[in-house]
Amino acid sequence: MTLYRQSVRGFSAVEHRLADLLAEQMTIRGGRRPSPGEYRSWERSLPALRADLLAAGLEDVEMLVEYQLPLSSKRADVVLAGRHPVSGGPSYVIVELKQWSTAHAFEDSDSLVQVEQYGHRAVTHPAIQVRAYCDYLLDFTASLEGQQDRVAGAAYLHNATDHGVADLFRRPDDALGRLFTGQRRSEFQEFLASRFTPGVSGAPYADELLASRIAPSRQLLSVAADEVQRREMFVLLDEQRDAYNFVLHAVERAQRSNTKTAVVVSGGPGSGKSVIALSLLGELSRQGRAVVHATGSRSFTHTLRKVAGRRAPAVQKLFQYFNSFITAQPNDLDALILDEAHRIRETSVSRWTRAEHRTGRPQIDELLDAAHVPVFLLDEFQVVRPGEQGTVEEIERHAASKGISVEKIYLDSQFRCGGSAAFIDWTKRLLELEPGGPLVWAGDGRFDVQVVDSPQEMEALLAARNDDGYGARIAAGYCWPWSDPTRDGQLVKDVRIGDWSRPWNLKGDRSVGGAPAAALWATDPAGFGQVGCIYTAQGFEYDYAGVIIGPDLVWRGDHWVSVRSANRDPDFRNRTRVSDADFDRLVRNVYKVLLTRGMRGLVIHSPDAETNRFLESLMVDQS
Repeated sequence: MTLYRQSVRGFSAVEHRLADLLAEQMTIRGGRRPSPGEYRSWERSLPALRADLLAAGLEDVEMLVEYQLPLSSKRADVVLAGRHPVSGGPSYVIVELKQWSTAHAFEDSDSLVQVEQYGHRAVTHPAIQVRAYCDYLLDFTASLEGQQDRVAGAAYLHNATDHGVADLFRRPDDALGRLFTGQRRSEFQEFLASRFTPGVSGAPYADELLASRIAPSRQLLSVAADEVQRREMFVLLDEQRDAYNFVLHAVERAQRSNTKTAVVVSGGPGSGKSVIALSLLGELSRQGRAVVHATGSRSFTHTLRKVAGRRAPAVQKLFQYFNSFITAQPNDLDALILDEAHRIRETSVSRWTRAEHRTGRPQIDELLDAAHVPVFLLDEFQVVRPGEQGTVEEIERHAASKGISVEKIYLDSQFRCGGSAAFIDWTKRLLELEPGGPLVWAGDGRFDVQVVDSPQEMEALLAARNDDGYGARIAAGYCWPWSDPTRDGQLVKDVRIGDWSRPWNLKGDRSVGGAPAAALWATDPAGFGQVGCIYTAQGFEYDYAGVIIGPDLVWRGDHWVSVRSANRDPDFRNRTRVSDADFDRLVRNVYKVLLTRGMRGLVIHSPDAETNRFLESLMVDQS
C-alpha cells in the first residue's frame, strides 16, 4: 500500500539518501526504476514537506510515501497520519507535491492547467487531483466510512509564488482540495497544525489506515443502487430469479455464520447473465453490502462505467477488472460479481505488475479468495483466447482445493436473438460445437437469418435497418491486417473483399476521424462505419448483426476446416502455446459469439465461394 513509511522525526536519519532508498524500494517492490521526475520529486519535494511539518511542531506525524490507492495503480505522493486536535480521532492528509514554479489555466478552464515543462499537454488542476484521491480513499476504505472529516487534501506547490500560478486560485478551495504555494508556507503550516496534535505518535493511526478493510463505502453503494437497481428493464424470470435469490441468500448466510460459497451461473448468449450481475450489484448495494462488479473485458467494463455512472461518476469505481485483486485481502468483500467469467486468465500478471506480485498465483484463486461469495457468470462456448480459464470444471477444481463449496445454476432462457432458443441450437450445430451436424434454418418467426452474396449487400441491408432506427453492426473474423490511423486521422480500410473495403474498429481509447473509441464501437451509433472484431463485440448486443466469416474457417465437402494461416490474431501465432486443435476450437467459439450478438436478425457472408454456397443451402425461403 505504501512505498516507504516513517515518522517525520525518523526521516532525519535517512534524508540524505531518501531518494536512493525510495528508488531501491520501487525497484524491489514495483519491478521498475523511478522516472527522473519521480526521483527529483523525492529529492526536492519531500524535504520541503518535512521541513514544514517540523516547523509546525509535528515531528511525530507518520508519513506514508507513495501510498497506493485501493484497487488502483494510482499513488498519492504522501499521506500524513496522526491524531486530530479537536475530535481526538484519526486524521489523514493527502498531499500532492508539485515542483511547478508557474502554471496557468488551459484555455480558460478552471479544471485543467498548462505547465511549461509539460509542453502543450493539459493536466488536471492539482487541487482537483488531490480531491479525487481523497474521494477515492473515502469510497474504498471501510474505516473511513461516514467519516469524511477524518480526511483532508492539499496540493503544495512549494516552488511557486501566488503570481506564478494566479489562475489556479480561481477555483475555490474545499476541505478535500486546498492549494498552497511556497509563498503561503505559513498558511500551509497552520493548515497542518489544524489537522494534527503535536507530540502524539501517528503510527497507530497509520496502522489503522493500512490495516483497514477495503470495500466500497455505504454512501457510494446507495448511489450505485439508485443508478443500477431502479432500471425497470431488469425483470428477472425463472432461473434468473433463482440465481439472484440464491446469491442474496448466500451473502446473508456468510454474514451470519462466516461461511463461504462460490456460485457459478452458466448460460448461453442472451440468457440474462449480465442482467443478473447488475441486479445483484444494485440490490446488494442497497443492502449496504461490500460488493464489486468485475469483468475481463476492457470494452465491457468501460461501457458499464459510462452507462451506470452517467449521472453519478462515483459509481464507475464499482466496476473493476479481474486483475484488480492481486493484493486483495481474503474475504474483503461480501460478494464479488464476476461477469463474462469465461474470460478469466491463467494469472493476473501483466507487464505492469510489480515484482513482488509476480507469484504465478492463478487468477481464479485470487477471485475465489477476495469475497465471501464470489459469483461467476459464464458461457463456456465464449472462451475465445488462449489462456482463458473460465470453465465450470476449472472453477470447481480450484474451489475444491480450498474447501469451498460450489453452487451451480444453469440458465436456459434466451433473451437475445429474438428469444429464439432454436437459433442458438442452430448456431451450435452449424459450427459443430454440438453433435448432429448443421441443420437447415427453417425460421421460427422470432429471429431473421439471411445469407448474402456480397458484403455490399450485407451493408445495404443493415444500413436500411439503421435508417429505420435500429442498431446494426458488421463484425468479422480477424483475417485482415489491422493498421493504425494515418497521421491525418484517416482510418485505413484494411478489411477488403473484392472491391468492397472498410476499416476495423479503432484499437485505442480515443475517438479518431469520427469513429468511436474501441470500447464504444458496439454502443455508439458512429460504430456502424467500421468492422468490429471479437474483442469489441463480445459482451454486447445490437438489433441486427452482420457477420463476415473469414477465410480462417471454411466449409470443405461435409465439414468445417480451420485455416490457421488465414488468421491474423496475434494471440494465435504461437503454435507451442496454441495447438492446431485448440485453434480450431477457439476460432469456432469466436464465430459463435459473433453470430449471436443480434437481437432481431442476422446477415451472414463468407468471401469463400464454397462456404457461402453451403450457408445458402441451409436457408429456407421465408417469403
